[in-house]
Amino acid sequence: MSTRIATLADAAGKPLRDVVYAALRSELMNGDIKFGERLTEPKLSARFGISRTPVREALTVLCSDGLLQREEYGFSPVRPSIPLIRDLYELRITLELGGLQRAMTNPAVTHDRELLECERAAWLELRADPPEQEPGFVVRDEEFHVTLLTAAGNTEMVRALKAVNSRIRHVRMYDFMVNNRIETTIAEHLGILDAVLADDLPLAYRLLHTHIGESLDVVLERVTRAIAAMSLATD
Repeated sequence: MSTRIATLADAAGKPLRDVVYAALRSELMNGDIKFGERLTEPKLSARFGISRTPVREALTVLCSDGLLQREEYGFSPVRPSIPLIRDLYELRITLELGGLQRAMTNPAVTHDRELLECERAAWLELRADPPEQEPGFVVRDEEFHVTLLTAAGNTEMVRALKAVNSRIRHVRMYDFMVNNRIETTIAEHLGILDAVLADDLPLAYRLLHTHIGESLDVVLERVTRAIAAMSLATD
């Protein structure tokens, strides 16, 4: 195992911490690590054949992601709450659509076009050279939604959205484990930006609502599947 991990790290040009993190994140999100299973630095260090330091660093990031929680002795997987996910997505939709709604109902509110043009250019680059299918894409996706709301000018709504994002990031990662979801997301983001920049806010509203709703559907399906797998008794 040590040779394999070291080889993967060298081939990818990544620190051991990142390789261990990616391996454990994949196992957690695919349900390979069961609820109640205890992960400890010594066991993982022995499994990967490496020192405790990169293992400790990887576990710390997984806790920050919301995929693991600290126990008295080690770490264990966090069980996602489907009702809480729905509630937080509902709040997310309210905030994001609210940014468009305030511009639709108040002529004094206009979007920051320069900010949106820069964001559009960035997503055009992503469309030309899409990244690999990877759950970590959620961070870049969040940046789009925060930028879109920021452009509408209400800083308190932006602060609230960032708080919601931090609470659903661990489940939103599931959205980008499905084939073609990144390409679909890129196309939908560009469609939303084009509509806003063309001052067709009702169209942008509909596109954004559909976009977030589809994301919720994918996330719930993947999370439910992972919960089922993680709930099975270990052999």
